[in-house]
Amino acid sequence: MASQASIPKGTRDFSPIEVSKRNYIISTIQQHFKDFGFQPIETPTFENSDTLMGKYGDEGDRLIFKILNSGDFLKKVDTAVYEKKDSLRLSSSITEKALKYDLTVPFARYVVQHQNDIDFPFKRYQIQNVFRADRPQKGRFREFTQCDADVIGSDSLWQEVEFIQLYDAVFTSLNLKGVSIKINNRKILSGLAEVIGESDKLIDFTVALDKLDKIGEEGVKKEMLEKGISESAIENIKPIFNLKDDFETKINLLKSLLSHSKIGQKGIEELEFIQKALQELPLKTAKLDLDVTLARGLNYYTGAIFEISAPPNVKMGSIGGGGRYDDLTGIFGLKNMSGVGISFGLDRIYLVLEELNLFPKTVEETTKLLFINFGDEEALYALKAIQALRKNHIAAELYPDAAKMKKQMSYADKRSIPYVVLAGGREMQNQVYNLKNMATGEQSNCNLEKLMIHVSG
Repeated sequence: MASQASIPKGTRDFSPIEVSKRNYIISTIQQHFKDFGFQPIETPTFENSDTLMGKYGDEGDRLIFKILNSGDFLKKVDTAVYEKKDSLRLSSSITEKALKYDLTVPFARYVVQHQNDIDFPFKRYQIQNVFRADRPQKGRFREFTQCDADVIGSDSLWQEVEFIQLYDAVFTSLNLKGVSIKINNRKILSGLAEVIGESDKLIDFTVALDKLDKIGEEGVKKEMLEKGISESAIENIKPIFNLKDDFETKINLLKSLLSHSKIGQKGIEELEFIQKALQELPLKTAKLDLDVTLARGLNYYTGAIFEISAPPNVKMGSIGGGGRYDDLTGIFGLKNMSGVGISFGLDRIYLVLEELNLFPKTVEETTKLLFINFGDEEALYALKAIQALRKNHIAAELYPDAAKMKKQMSYADKRSIPYVVLAGGREMQNQVYNLKNMATGEQSNCNLEKLMIHVSG
């Protein structure tokens, strides 16, 4: 009995229309990457496990898909480990490779491996699929596409300014209004942990704080208490939980809270530089918002961090994010190489554009003309015209079989092909083509030159 056709949870097939819409987003992002001076690279779908493990924190490590070694991989496993069913130790014995979790860590590995061939600062963009063993839900998949841009080899804050401009440029081109570019700084989070006396619990502190919009203030407090952060420490940062004012008001509150933290003051200084620059370089579509609870649960961020929120009338998680990482390449042996990067969440951007009906109608256009097949002689006559049309970048095709007229016309209708061409013996004799508009039903005879002019208008 044949097994039922299916795909793994968290993955998807894409129809021709869906691919066309995805390509529209990708080409828009890619064009702006190029406009901003980024160069394309690609890295393998999977990496050595030790390249990825330990780079994303405990939560991230749990979401990495591991690949079983080929052959009889259990032969090399220590018997005691196998009998104890110690999954962590067993895993290291039977899997040496893993699907990439994001594009940033593989990029850091790429930079170190190819450092002698790279001119720094190196600006790269990368559009590839990544994989996470996450729980599938709306806007969250186990295989999805990231569109990343990074600059490595410069600690200039002008890079952060340009990345915010890049986000704004892309969302302007996509006509996606109401997007919020949330910004914070890891130095501010370190400063907050310092002033409440919990520096040794920085990771627990930031991971809990980052969940404020999902589990609320009480949920965050509960998680912090469970991680050993004292009640008095939590009380000291209470003002940041419900901070809704403008950028400058939030900055002033942070200056008060972090007056005794050198690293916290440095974070404030960096945020002020970015804000003042953007006052002179106003954004067209997006809004810059300081979110002091934004942490992004990745251990490698050290400076500015970004998260992009969809318009408020769309229920969707973040549609992009990124930040500054001062020494990510250091984990692979290349020290003192500061970088900053951002990512566009293609799949979530797609869902937002679909919900708001923002895809241009032209995105769904495929074939412009379908030539009806009346037989071999007529098909050859049609293909000569089709060849000329394609040279002028007009999508045209011949129905492959000399089927009944009703079947061919129905095919054109189902595929939303706007024009059908009928060319039988009489048309061949007069060197013309009978062009039918499928929307209006109007028909007219015209030569090849007029046919081109008519359908390209």
